Amino acid sequence: MYVLNSNMNKTLEGALSHYSDAERTSIRQTLEFLAPYYGEHRLTVGQKVIDHAINVAVRLAKIQSDTESIIGACLFYLPTVHEKYREELIERYGLGITELVDGVSRMEKISLLSGKDASTDHQVESLRKMMLAMVADMRVVLIRLVQHTELLHYLAETNNAAARDDYARRALDIFAPLAGRLGMWPIKSELEQLGFRILQPETYANIVHLLHEHQSDRQAFIEEVIAKLAHDLSAAGIDAEISGRPKHVYSIYRKMARKEIDFEAIRDLRAIRVLVADIKDCYMVLGLVHALWTPIPKEFDDYIAKPKNNRYRSLHTAVIGPQQKVLEVQIRTWDMHNDSEFGIAAHWRYKDGTKRNEDYETKIAWLRQVLEWKEHIVDTTEVAPKYKTELFQDTVYVFTPQGKVIDLPRGSTPIDFAYRVHTDLGHRCRGAKVDGAIVPLTYKLEQGQRVEITAAKNGGPSRDWLNTTLEFIASPHARVKIRHWFNVLDNEESVARGRVIVERELRSNRNSGLNLIAIAHQFQFSKLEEFFTAVGRGEITARQLKEASNTDVEEVASETTLTRKALAGPALKGILIVGVDKLLTVPAKCCKPVPPDPIVGFVTRGRGVSIHRQSCHNVPRLPAERLIPADWGKGGDGVFSVDIFVEANDRQGLLKDITDVFSREKINVTAVNTVSRRDLATMFFTVEAKDIGQLHKVLDLIRDIGGVTNARRK
Repeated sequence: MYVLNSNMNKTLEGALSHYSDAERTSIRQTLEFLAPYYGEHRLTVGQKVIDHAINVAVRLAKIQSDTESIIGACLFYLPTVHEKYREELIERYGLGITELVDGVSRMEKISLLSGKDASTDHQVESLRKMMLAMVADMRVVLIRLVQHTELLHYLAETNNAAARDDYARRALDIFAPLAGRLGMWPIKSELEQLGFRILQPETYANIVHLLHEHQSDRQAFIEEVIAKLAHDLSAAGIDAEISGRPKHVYSIYRKMARKEIDFEAIRDLRAIRVLVADIKDCYMVLGLVHALWTPIPKEFDDYIAKPKNNRYRSLHTAVIGPQQKVLEVQIRTWDMHNDSEFGIAAHWRYKDGTKRNEDYETKIAWLRQVLEWKEHIVDTTEVAPKYKTELFQDTVYVFTPQGKVIDLPRGSTPIDFAYRVHTDLGHRCRGAKVDGAIVPLTYKLEQGQRVEITAAKNGGPSRDWLNTTLEFIASPHARVKIRHWFNVLDNEESVARGRVIVERELRSNRNSGLNLIAIAHQFQFSKLEEFFTAVGRGEITARQLKEASNTDVEEVASETTLTRKALAGPALKGILIVGVDKLLTVPAKCCKPVPPDPIVGFVTRGRGVSIHRQSCHNVPRLPAERLIPADWGKGGDGVFSVDIFVEANDRQGLLKDITDVFSREKINVTAVNTVSRRDLATMFFTVEAKDIGQLHKVLDLIRDIGGVTNARRK
């Protein structure tokens, strides 16, 4: 039989004094059952497991938790030391306590992982939501709060600085706010005090010292206030209990930080609490307080008529009390006080052993609503005002190997997870491990699991993933990414197929030197890729291509150059046409000349002179008698359209880095077309450059960008 030491036995007996004999016996028998399993085992922080279990049981008993919660808390470590614990627990205690132990074990794993990547507000919020989604029985959260409090008490007296700071940060970021939402104010305050004391010991000690310096004055003031108010309440026939309400060190620190003031500037360190029998008496006390002392404007809050989101109810007011000092007054009924002090624990105390009634289930539903952290959710107006648990029932929260929380729709698989982490990881996903075990890609993820993806170096998704009957994916996000990948792939195949068809038709008609852009414009396509895609999909027939290739290239070129307003520009400035004055000149879109490219003019029929680069592949096909010498003259202050081709290893932010270069060099970009496939990005830019020197400079700058493998004029 396990025997407690005298001090611990006395403490436990005192905490269990208000429990029945049967309940006390059940708790003691649990400790006797656990003793051989726990033995000399210690938690990672160094505390003996059996000591931790007993201390947590004492803390739960002090806040009047139900017997099942206390027993479940004692059994928390059994899954670690007993391989077949479920079978034995079900036989000894039934399914209810067994599931309670499982829930505590799962939340413990979340707590350990949460410290790895909880540095952002988003991650902290996700962790809070995960804790809600993880548990079907809200008592699990209560047990974890008390366990964390006990661990902080133990760590506060140890030299394990790293563990101390880690647990203290989690207390302030996650557990204390969670306790507040549950209405567990004493636990919330204790977690905040301990966390603050560990993380900022000097500041904590300084505030404590300042409080002690003025303690006697405050005590005398509070005694004077209580005596005066008690006399008037008694004269009015109101039975009330009045007590001083100490200001917590952490709340003082938060107020100093929030208002950027010193300790001496805090005026509300003096506070009292008045407890009465019913709500009517609350308002009568409020009237007497305001009659005795001058109320401070805008410092009255009626949380009885309008309770807080966590069902907190009280009247709060502030007045100018004796000696012209500010006094805070809190007024509530005994029932309100009981709810505030014990929170959810007060709703789980059923000594008569009756089954949970409808009112109990309503309270549980409310508790889940409270835990939705609606103060941290951007928009709660669209959520049904009653029982908002659907927000988290449809969401699964899992961890990456690094401890980052990923939220997914319920029913999601490792493929959904991979796409949620990164699109490229989703494309290359080939296998997965969940909590270290290999699982199929159709495995349905559960709350709090740790997911690791096995990925190929290259490759893409399978078309089977889009088959709804196979259930490879559940999230719309993954479906959109997979469809986009295949759309791009299909488009690239259509482009390649169309290019082959066009070139074959032109060769068969002995027109392989024709301007492809001009032919594309005949079919109302501004980009060659769109033209090739249409041909590849059969939207343009071979006969139509043949007819287009037989059209006079000169007419095509002139129409293309001068009728497309978006691509046309003013007459080129600074171009000398030999023997001709003031003749309209336009740049040829097939080669887009830029000073000081060697150029030649081509006289179109009624369209002016089209300026080509001498190296343009269309020049040899043009009638020689209509080619005229041309050169760049002085005063060339215009800009010229130029096509640029860039190849690079695809990465996030690549396009922004390239466009930043254009912006810095004051080069206008008129068109952009990018294609990304298998980590390779191909980009086409149409820009306006002053001359070839500016163009060369910007190409050099682009080549210096990380990941760029090629940058040239097209």
